Amino acid sequence: MSVRPISPSDLPACTHVFMAAYNGMPWNYQWSEPDALQYLTEYTESRHFIGFVVLDGDRVAGAMFARYRTWWNNKQIYVDELFISPDAQGKGLGKQLISHAEAYCLDNNIEMITLMTNKFMPAMKFYENLDFIKVDQFAFLFKQV
Repeated sequence: MSVRPISPSDLPACTHVFMAAYNGMPWNYQWSEPDALQYLTEYTESRHFIGFVVLDGDRVAGAMFARYRTWWNNKQIYVDELFISPDAQGKGLGKQLISHAEAYCLDNNIEMITLMTNKFMPAMKFYENLDFIKVDQFAFLFKQV
């Protein structure tokens, strides 16, 4: 198992892993391949994109799509997506991605990693076990139009 920066040639593999992770239990989304590829590509085209893939052998088994942000009191990366192939979950690959992101932050004078997840899904416990702190005073809002 190893972690390296995402390259453009990784996007098809990342798309397939993303769909496998989110179209199945417990998320049950309905991503099509074109939409998932477009969604991930939009992140990579961001000027402040930071991304890593985790390999299981020579196969992309998961990825982190994030971006660099300046906040009033620090520099941070915001994790937009972190996903692991269902057949590779439970092997420590997600933890390896987070550890790699932490090392990246230390090397680049970035003080914080932030993210959002569904508090009712297993991902919440995963992040809490890695010392992420739930911040109750923030709310995620949306409006259907």
